[in-house]
Amino acid sequence: MAVIDNCEAQFATPIPEERTCPKCGETVEVFTRKGRVIEDSTCPKCGHVISAEEQLEAQPRKAPK
Repeated sequence: MAVIDNCEAQFATPIPEERTCPKCGETVEVFTRKGRVIEDSTCPKCGHVISAEEQLEAQPRKAPK
């Protein structure tokens, strides 16, 4: 099952990403998973906090009627 583990592991690993602070324009490093910020990051220049975003959860399928 190592092949399947590698496919799933790529989505579990946080990815460092650079985003622009909306207040001062400074570059801020944030960590993302599936394109969403996973932890709060603070701008080093102005102190603005880029908040973590809620992660997407799988919705259970509804049984057919």
